[in-house]
Amino acid sequence: MRADERRGGGAPLPLGSTAPLLVLVAPQDLVNVASIVRLAKNFGLGGLRLVNPEMTLDRYRIEGIAHNTADVVDRIEIRDSLPAALADCVYSVVLTGRERAAKRTVLRPREAAAELIRHTPEGRVAIVAGREDSGLTNDELDACHALVTIATDPAHPSLNLAQAVGIMAYEAWRARGGDDLPLKPPRRATGPATQEQLEQLFADWERALAAVDFFKTRQPQHVMRSLREVLFRADLDGREASLLRAMGIEVVRFLERERADTARSSGRLPG
Repeated sequence: MRADERRGGGAPLPLGSTAPLLVLVAPQDLVNVASIVRLAKNFGLGGLRLVNPEMTLDRYRIEGIAHNTADVVDRIEIRDSLPAALADCVYSVVLTGRERAAKRTVLRPREAAAELIRHTPEGRVAIVAGREDSGLTNDELDACHALVTIATDPAHPSLNLAQAVGIMAYEAWRARGGDDLPLKPPRRATGPATQEQLEQLFADWERALAAVDFFKTRQPQHVMRSLREVLFRADLDGREASLLRAMGIEVVRFLERERADTARSSGRLPG
């Protein structure tokens, strides 16, 4: 199922053209840009705009770092200013770790994601991030509706650009229903272990434990009762029960081979 198709019985997942744009102001490191391209692909962002990039936009190197992202790279747009990059947007949030003296709306990523989605019906929305070394100027921060700060250890608050974008991109994905996509089912579905399978498993493991003298100082019935309780709580499926049974069988077979090899080498059995 594609990300923009319907979830099982639910409403359409609001992805594609409704997803936030990502705007990077004066990015300096190609590896960071490539990492962010991968994030845009991972979390279905609605496009990537670069404002006056301070590095050469080498699409082949980007795709070499972020595999299978040609469609995202092909849609990268270049703008000469942040206002130009946000000209068609109705709402934007900007990632920053800076404290502001002026009173501004400051949100955590989850709150900011909710605000982005709330404004989505009105038009395009955007996530803005700044330079790796110095972030954004006051004028650039003022161009956005709200600031977003990511809670970190105060002793080490600085985040890599791609890390910060990744957190915000995930929260935007989550707010758009991304966590509601079904988890991939097992390759081969199997039902619960039957009582017959479990009894065979217990019998084979009782033989295996006896073969390694585990019962030398223990009561077999007590050990096996405890083993039953453990495996009942594990709620094994049929494949798991077969695998555990095979382990017990192989323990006995291995010991039988070892004993035969020892007897053969000592001359008690023909070669």
